[in-house]
Amino acid sequence: MFLRRKGMVATLLMMAAPLWAHGAGQKSSRTPSLSPSARAPSAVVDAFHAALRRGDGRAAASLLADDALIFEAGEAERTKAEYAAHHLSADAEFSQSVSSSVTRRVGHSEGTLAWVASEGRISGTYKGKTIDLQTTETMLLRRTAVGWKIVHVHWSSAKR
Repeated sequence: MFLRRKGMVATLLMMAAPLWAHGAGQKSSRTPSLSPSARAPSAVVDAFHAALRRGDGRAAASLLADDALIFEAGEAERTKAEYAAHHLSADAEFSQSVSSSVTRRVGHSEGTLAWVASEGRISGTYKGKTIDLQTTETMLLRRTAVGWKIVHVHWSSAKR
């Protein structure tokens, strides 16, 4: 599995290379956008978040590959089953309590692999605490016989 993931990461980095080609600290003359090839994978990302907002853990989990790897707040969950047993219900509870919006999204797919990177904002109140976060999310997806499945999630956030 390690070699398969290593190869997937290398492929996705090559697919994303045009986004970084302009160099560190320089603004690109064009705004990266969601390529037409990434529309279906992006819809899966949106469906995953919609399921969390509804509190439908089963629907959210159905969009994850069995070998999904989830990174959040320095922690790692290495399978769909591990995520479902530990943080899925808390993520759903949080998603139901706050408002979220996507402010920018880019992505691309090639063959059976796709990446979708989103920036956004989360605000509201959760367990009595005011929440106001800027967020980043990267999801890697694999096309399967039954459609696109999320194979990797990386979430990060910072106070606004």
